[in-house]
Amino acid sequence: MTSNTRVVVIGAGLAGVRLAQRLGELGTPVTLIGEEEHRPYNRVLLAEVLAGRYSPEVIALPAPAELTRARVTGIDRAERTVECADGSKIAYDTLVLATGSNPVLPPLRGLFTPDHVLPEGVHAFRTMDDCLGLSKAVRPGVKAVVIGGGLLGVSAARALARRGAQVVLAQQGERLMEHQLDPSASKLVQRHLKDLGVEIHTECRVRDVRCVGGAVRSVEMHDGYALDADLVVLACGVHPRVGLAQTAGLEVRKGIVVDDELRTSDPHIRAIGDCVQHDGEVYGLATPALEQAEVLAELLSGRTNARYTGTRALTRLTLAGHDAPLGSLDLAAFGETEARPGDDVVQLADATRGTYRKVVVRGDRLVGGVLVGELGTVGALARAWEGAEPLPADGAPLLHLLTNDGGS
Repeated sequence: MTSNTRVVVIGAGLAGVRLAQRLGELGTPVTLIGEEEHRPYNRVLLAEVLAGRYSPEVIALPAPAELTRARVTGIDRAERTVECADGSKIAYDTLVLATGSNPVLPPLRGLFTPDHVLPEGVHAFRTMDDCLGLSKAVRPGVKAVVIGGGLLGVSAARALARRGAQVVLAQQGERLMEHQLDPSASKLVQRHLKDLGVEIHTECRVRDVRCVGGAVRSVEMHDGYALDADLVVLACGVHPRVGLAQTAGLEVRKGIVVDDELRTSDPHIRAIGDCVQHDGEVYGLATPALEQAEVLAELLSGRTNARYTGTRALTRLTLAGHDAPLGSLDLAAFGETEARPGDDVVQLADATRGTYRKVVVRGDRLVGGVLVGELGTVGALARAWEGAEPLPADGAPLLHLLTNDGGS
């Protein structure tokens, strides 16, 4: 691309900021558009801000040279301009959508006021404003109900417990973090949260948020059981933010469809990050978003052989202790943590120390694993999994990977 090519990026999250940063380093000017009033930040660390471990400044991302504060309301593909809420237009030669994702708001009775806003005390947990609103509302002894027991819900429950709240976590599935962890690892996470004072209900459906005077007072389960609540946190997952793309007529399925060059159905528009669907996959994770940004930076700077072929992503979480018997709990999961018929499984567990390691082998390939408690081996295991290389036939090196703490 020529140096005067106008690259415009919509979205100042991890993907958009990394792309702008890399393009700047490679000599390609870029205009980054972000609608949040805060300095761009690492969304992955919001739970640490809520827990009081970090200030918002600590999780700020390197500020790009040119950041335009605006809310984009439309894309004119014929004129190649983006239209902003204030009436201004920004021209582009290449447009990049890094619009991220929105929180899933469950269809609960009483969840919205007549003006279609969340009642006082009910919070999503996706943005810095969400985090700061929760931080302002939480205090020792406040009764908080977290709806959702995935990665986000577990992180929010732990953070609120650290702030002294009386936390109840309600999970519709049969166990915590069921998409990332196997049953044994889930039990360790549940044990850790209970030691932090979190009350956990699994296999329960929330049906109603009860409010008095516009403020939440309780959460009612499907069986009629009610939980008193001063705060409710919605941690029910996210979905790709694709409204702009849909209105502009781009191909959208679960996310904005892109090819290996991160190109949408319009050759002048690319997309990266949580809003993207590549090869049928919507990741919604930081690592794929950053990898996509790196590949696209090379493509837009003239490296025409760069391609994005997918990401084998590892989930990692630290649950920091707060006067809890088990202290902190680290966990990591990658690939397929549940074995299929015919798979080989190697497990090492230490109930006293609260550690657990498991890998799943299919044929001669490591296809997944989960580690809880001590992650010294995660680096070596992840490299073996990412490389998808055949494992030695005698199996001894695999046991070495599970027990050697020098691999991280």
